[in-house]
Amino acid sequence: MSYTAIDAILGPQQQPGSAPENLPSDDEALDAYSRAVTSVAQRLSPSVGSLRVSRRVRGGRLLDGGGSSVVITPDGFMLTSAHVVARTDGSGRASFVDGREVDFEVVGADALSDLAVLRADARDLVPAELGDAERLRVGQLVVAIGNPHGFDGSVTAGVVSALGRSLPTRSGAIMRVVDNVIQTDAALNPGNSGGALADGRGRVVGINTAVAGVGLGLAVPINGATRRIVAALMTEGRFRRAYLGIAGGPRPLPPRLARELRQESGVEIVQVVEDSPAEVAGLRAEDLIVSMDDTPITTVDQLHRRMISDAIGRTIRVGIIRSGRRLDLELVPAELEG
Repeated sequence: MSYTAIDAILGPQQQPGSAPENLPSDDEALDAYSRAVTSVAQRLSPSVGSLRVSRRVRGGRLLDGGGSSVVITPDGFMLTSAHVVARTDGSGRASFVDGREVDFEVVGADALSDLAVLRADARDLVPAELGDAERLRVGQLVVAIGNPHGFDGSVTAGVVSALGRSLPTRSGAIMRVVDNVIQTDAALNPGNSGGALADGRGRVVGINTAVAGVGLGLAVPINGATRRIVAALMTEGRFRRAYLGIAGGPRPLPPRLARELRQESGVEIVQVVEDSPAEVAGLRAEDLIVSMDDTPITTVDQLHRRMISDAIGRTIRVGIIRSGRRLDLELVPAELEG
């Protein structure tokens, strides 16, 4: 009978600190992709919390739930997804990779952007740096950090699969679409919601919000619009929106009007809500909105950006195209009630 030494199968055990001759060290073997992901994980993981909440469901029962959060100030302000803290008592507990656990309260939530601001009972947290999603490009490296299925500090990486996606949201009977959502193939799972989506330099460019399928995750972008929402939630606990009472979408302008107005498109009204500010102002379905207070309107996103608290109760001059003719109407937006 012949015997085979175990070392012939597994290889000889290495002594601590030794390395095979003529082979690169672990640091040298890391390629640029790995180094980027490792660097982001080291920099950002201390800023991502694992949330535990109790959510009320049908029948009045309380079920334990979870999610993720991103620290944005040393004194305890954190960002998460609004749906993570929906139907809770407004409090919960956050844990971090250094072993700390702290209580938090919900400062404000905005279901129509799926963003919420929390305040943790701590004064020495590690804040993440917020970036700008407007600078992202399709194919760019992104890293997701969160707590899928309760596994704290999990890191996945991928690329920006697409930009400009839309995410339907709801607040009571009100429906809205979050524009410019980031699509990524970085693996996301339940529990990642509210966690960070970061660029290759460790700057948070999105808050992970939904898993739309295998290899298809969505994140609410960090940009000028969402920064205004976050600031309002931090200071006022809510974000006030102006309400017109229309549903619409982008439409190219006929060549003659495009030349005259020096813009390629406008927003076509497909529905006007009864008794809404739009109906009172005389807007109709099939009208094409091309300007507000002499500022060109070419996309729905531009229209939404103007529907902020400053527009509530203020007379706005709306330029429209109706039956090929340019008209100006006066409209007074109301406050959108959630």
